[in-house]
Amino acid sequence: MLLKTEIMNSWVFYHEDALALLIRLVVNISVLTLLIRYLYYPKTKRKDYLFTYYLIGTITFFLCFGLKKLDIDTGMGLGLFAIFGIIRYRTDAIEIKEMTYLFLIIGISVVNSLASNQISLVEVIIINAFVILLTFVLENLWLVKHETRKTINYERIDLITPDKYEEMKEDLKKRTGIAINRFEIGKIDFLTDTAQIRIYYYADDQEFSDYSAS
Repeated sequence: MLLKTEIMNSWVFYHEDALALLIRLVVNISVLTLLIRYLYYPKTKRKDYLFTYYLIGTITFFLCFGLKKLDIDTGMGLGLFAIFGIIRYRTDAIEIKEMTYLFLIIGISVVNSLASNQISLVEVIIINAFVILLTFVLENLWLVKHETRKTINYERIDLITPDKYEEMKEDLKKRTGIAINRFEIGKIDFLTDTAQIRIYYYADDQEFSDYSAS
């Protein structure tokens, strides 16, 4: 009977912080939607990252909010370390832009969940609004075009000499169908007569997204 009473007392049906959780959750989801769906996705068309960003942002928010409720400094530090440490556990390499958005999503979620009573809701909204505005300016106004890259294997090593740069560039354009701005020659294998070529182009000018950039 005593054990049953202790279990019942350990669970609280309603706490005054529940309303704060809902408000912060709505703010966080709204900000994530603006960043992910309306700023990131129209530029990249990467649906796989929509799934990743939403879930990581949401679980980061709940994790930090829960750790703050426990008021354990060591637990908070280990929790944040684990959040940023998950970036290392991946199978595919993430481009710099995707990595930047990932840090942005995690950072915004942490701010929205850890804001104390000394920080008003208006201040939190100002922080989120500034991040959204800065991202919008960088994506649409300042950085007009995003130059991306793709690594390919090229077998015409007779064109890799500097004096045949333009001829090789035209051949790459013709064979890939990409309006190439520039290219770099990487590893050359004379045993197989191939070379690794990294081509650079404006993704906005192409009819496809770069799903295999490296």
